[in-house]
Amino acid sequence: MASSQSKIGQLFGVSAGPGDPELITVKGLKRIQDSPVVAFPAPVRGNVGVAQRIIQPWLEPHHQLLSLDFPMVAEVEDWRVAWQVAADQTWDYLAQGQDVVFVSEGDVSFYSTYTYLAHTLKQKHPELLTEAIPGVCSPLASVAALEMPLTTLGDRLAVLPALYCVDELTRIMDWADVLVLMKVGSVYQQVWDQLKALNLLSQSSLVIKASHPQEQIVKDLTHHRDLTPPYFSLLIVRVQPEAVLSGVPLR
Repeated sequence: MASSQSKIGQLFGVSAGPGDPELITVKGLKRIQDSPVVAFPAPVRGNVGVAQRIIQPWLEPHHQLLSLDFPMVAEVEDWRVAWQVAADQTWDYLAQGQDVVFVSEGDVSFYSTYTYLAHTLKQKHPELLTEAIPGVCSPLASVAALEMPLTTLGDRLAVLPALYCVDELTRIMDWADVLVLMKVGSVYQQVWDQLKALNLLSQSSLVIKASHPQEQIVKDLTHHRDLTPPYFSLLIVRVQPEAVLSGVPLR
């Protein structure tokens, strides 16, 4: 790691996991402990952000905390402006030879703001060294809570970041054996109706805030159309029955 003022620091993307502080990897925790600057996405409404809350037990007095704003906006150009501002704020520390850890909820390569920060910095400063530390993402934490495998044998897995077009479900079901719908709260009722039409409600589970103290699990959605899941909710649909591990593949 960089320590000399004549050298630039290194950027580390650390996966914090979905909510339980103990799900961070040993390597990720070591990077946090060794780096003077710990960055994370700024909270949306002034409270402590999710990533910061997850790593709170591991923060120490010597850490310089850097809150970076990644607003939830519709226009791509607004995103790019925010990425540039966040990159410039981070570079202020890197240019002084200080390593920076950017902590992201879940895994840094799975729909993570770390991707935008690292890409923008590398475009402006190609000499910058970066390292991504993998971790646990919410679908994996969710199936662990459900005590079921995500996939077995030859299962084909589909993951949708947010379902804006509910009609896509039918087409995806034609080839997927397991479907994960991320951040399903805003379209939950429409998805429920579609799953009912496909006769898949009994094979669907909703996981709210996986691995958080407020974690909630709803198995078999047959009688649960009126739920109002929050932002951090995902839905897992087993389109095909789970293959018996000791038996012959279904196909």
